Amino acid sequence: MSGDYQLVQLRNGSQTLFSASYGEKMHPGLGPMAEAELLYVRQLQICKRLKSTAEEFVVWDIGLGGAANAIALLRATREITGRLRIVSFDNSAEPLAFAQKNAAALAYPVGYETQLAELLENKSVTFQSGNLAATWEFHLSDFPELLASWSSRISVPRSDKLKLELPSTPHAIFFDAFSPAKNPAMWTLPVFEALFRTLDPARPCALTTYSRSTLVRATLLLAGFFVGVGHATGLKEETTIAANSLNLLAEPLGQRWLERALRSDCAEPLREAVYARTALSPATANQLRKHPQFISPS
Repeated sequence: MSGDYQLVQLRNGSQTLFSASYGEKMHPGLGPMAEAELLYVRQLQICKRLKSTAEEFVVWDIGLGGAANAIALLRATREITGRLRIVSFDNSAEPLAFAQKNAAALAYPVGYETQLAELLENKSVTFQSGNLAATWEFHLSDFPELLASWSSRISVPRSDKLKLELPSTPHAIFFDAFSPAKNPAMWTLPVFEALFRTLDPARPCALTTYSRSTLVRATLLLAGFFVGVGHATGLKEETTIAANSLNLLAEPLGQRWLERALRSDCAEPLREAVYARTALSPATANQLRKHPQFISPS
């Protein structure tokens, strides 16, 4: 390992991972266990939705990192009888290996060291998690490039997807990449457009992320998502939740947000992997105004 990751202690006493290369902590507000459970598992109502789903419930975990979000999901669903598939993505296995090595200090990986070891070794592990039959996959690759490689195959019949080695279509998405300022390649409009194309219109899917920025919300809207206000967590007064079905949003963004976005000096989506703070272009502003979320039914 390169030594990029370090243990750091937060104000509440919990330990988390710090990346020297990105200059950012993971779960810097409440710490890995509490923040992952609140922001990702509870906000997306995973337990409620899993209980009401007869088929395998699929979660895409974008930004695996030290696996705090995935492990929070496993802990929260142990008492539910069903099938869960976690599909994790990251361009590095280093934070996962670091978390496994420092399980005792971090606390949240304790009890899952065997699964983490197999995931690191084989990129897939199947196991019984309490009452739940769990499968956990790890795609070690550049996520934007991976999405681009799938985009030409998205239109094939769903029955043929296994032949093309496309992952299972998600019911929920954890989006936990480093920030747009430090990792702009993960937050571009082409990435979210490609992500939206992978969704099955017949399968309601909700995505949540820690960012509440106007830029991120505008990007999600322009990519095709409906977007709403997410729960406060740690250092964030708001987060963001998006979905391919408006019914999955408790508090959709409304006209007041749109008016603020039109006045903002940092709202134009990133078209390429270069971070920039700019106001909405006239064309982009017009696209936002025409989004179905902001058009009142006649």
